[in-house]
Amino acid sequence: MWVCLGVAVVACSPDKPKQENASDPLKINYAIRSMWPHDPEAFTQGLLIHNGELFESTGQFGTSWIGIVDINTGKANKKVILDKQYFGEGIAILNNKIFQLTWQNKVGFVYDLKTYKKLKDFRFDSFAKEGWGLTHDNVNLIMSDGTNNLHYLDTVTLEVVKSVKVTDDNGPVKNLNELEYIEGFVFANVWQTNLILKIDPQSGKVVGRIDLSKLASDARKASPQVDVLNGIAWHPETKSVLVTGKNWPNIYILKID
Repeated sequence: MWVCLGVAVVACSPDKPKQENASDPLKINYAIRSMWPHDPEAFTQGLLIHNGELFESTGQFGTSWIGIVDINTGKANKKVILDKQYFGEGIAILNNKIFQLTWQNKVGFVYDLKTYKKLKDFRFDSFAKEGWGLTHDNVNLIMSDGTNNLHYLDTVTLEVVKSVKVTDDNGPVKNLNELEYIEGFVFANVWQTNLILKIDPQSGKVVGRIDLSKLASDARKASPQVDVLNGIAWHPETKSVLVTGKNWPNIYILKID
């Protein structure tokens, strides 16, 4: 299954968003390029594209898994299923390995990308409150823990290299959740909001905001069981951003400014 995004723009208003920027100088405009189905039973924790395939991780006690999503049906071919004691969280793929966090167990797992065999466990209780989102900058893993911290981890030792505090003009920005590294910036869902933040990884400063309230409203109309926005994947070839949420019925393919 190869992720192909050769689709037409189905929703775009180039003039009005520019006028709305006056209310928030950090606002990032977007257009919806297309929509794909998403499994409404998937309580999404991580979303990413690797080698043309869409990977998803979910988290709930007893039903946490990592799988490759069929973009035609939204269903995942489950490659890893966690023991019921673990609540799965974010994932990242780097150096032919899949790295996965768990929520309150404060343990992570490393799998071989080809065989999905677990290679080792690692703990992060010495520096992180919990396990939430995970991405990488091609050198280090970057994880969120529900606070305003982004922790950078060595991919071999899985020890923390540094931590960066995320702030905006109002101070610390907490509840950073699912992460994606896009062209030199960290993009982060903010739990229980419809916002995705664009963060300068060096300073931790928020330099942009994407308000996806309209998508959240659309998802709720389609399915009453939807939960919060969570899930960001970057498709570098088409410069598109894929977003979804926990129990959302759709994945939205966005073009952002």
